[in-house]
Amino acid sequence: MNLDTAFPETKSDLELTILLPCLNEAETLESCIRKAQGFLERNHIRGEIVVSDNGSQDGSQDIARRCGARVVDVPIRGYGAALIHGSLVAHGKYTIMGDSDDSYDFSDLMPFLKKLRDGNDLVMGNRLAGGIKPGAMPWMNRWVGTPVLSALGRVFFHCPVGDFNCGLRGYSRDAFRKMDPRTTGMEFASEMIVKATLLKMRIAEVATTLSPDGRSRRPHLRPWRDGWRHPRFMLLYSPRWLFLYPGLLLMLAALLTGSWLVPKPRKVGDVTLDIHTLFFSAIGVLVSFQAILFAIFSKTFAITEGLLPPDRKMDKVFRFFSLETWLAVGAVLAALGLSGALYGVMVWERQGFGALVPTRVMRVAIPSGLSLALGCQIMLSGFFLSLLRMGRR
Repeated sequence: MNLDTAFPETKSDLELTILLPCLNEAETLESCIRKAQGFLERNHIRGEIVVSDNGSQDGSQDIARRCGARVVDVPIRGYGAALIHGSLVAHGKYTIMGDSDDSYDFSDLMPFLKKLRDGNDLVMGNRLAGGIKPGAMPWMNRWVGTPVLSALGRVFFHCPVGDFNCGLRGYSRDAFRKMDPRTTGMEFASEMIVKATLLKMRIAEVATTLSPDGRSRRPHLRPWRDGWRHPRFMLLYSPRWLFLYPGLLLMLAALLTGSWLVPKPRKVGDVTLDIHTLFFSAIGVLVSFQAILFAIFSKTFAITEGLLPPDRKMDKVFRFFSLETWLAVGAVLAALGLSGALYGVMVWERQGFGALVPTRVMRVAIPSGLSLALGCQIMLSGFFLSLLRMGRR
């Protein structure tokens, strides 16, 4: 989606939009709106309150309008969809979003606004630093889900954020449009942080207190399903950890094992490793090479589609490894493989095309077949990669 054409820039002198995603929050919505209004009035801030409604059927829209909030109807279901749509139609220079279940205190948002005024692009709340009141968060989310997901974000993307899942956060209008978020579900929370980090935006944190929500019904959050969406997004957004690193590890193990077994059988204790292990080592090389290719294809596609920012290191590599280089390397490997196969046929001819000793002939056939397969893969991959890069200017 082109955000500039789908949602043209809004001319407004409002400084702040307080954005509340809503789906059947009639019990707590008015309390959140009143607290937000009190914050704006006490601090003399020109702002607005936007309720981004995701199809409520309990009268939440009427409550919001009666309280003086602006209601935006979002036809696409999902936490991310509500926040994306609400953010794009916000009139404020800055937006502070927060769940409308009364678990966050909208009467004390000045620490977020000060950080935004200081020039930060994204200001995250940190519940682990600010405190989680008894009953506010299930123990699995508190001690496993949130710490693990936050750790994955720091390892995969070097994100300087201690609480990836905090629902209270602020951002500037310009920063949000640069992030260009795409996900419509709960993983939207991770996407914002990851993209802000990759785009080298200024990110700050504010210690935030999480209180038990005021709803009598069960929350919309489904811990296992929605929890899985976050690591799934991180893996899909990090071809290095999903494809490259596992592929390199498997490639190293398979090459070392195969090279060790090509000259002769090897004994490990009472076990003899022979051509059967050599065969599976060759399969390991093929699988690992495909994983490495997937890492290259995935990142190239993501950069071309604007999902990831350009990578200068990758561009330099591509300048050296042009299509012609891929074809040359692939042709050499394919030729080596065919030569090995031809040698095997010659050996077979000397035996009168009769029975051969498998442990001898397969030591030639397996590496030759592997070389031929890798050569063909490299040549085909060179064409496909060139096709993927045609979309880049």
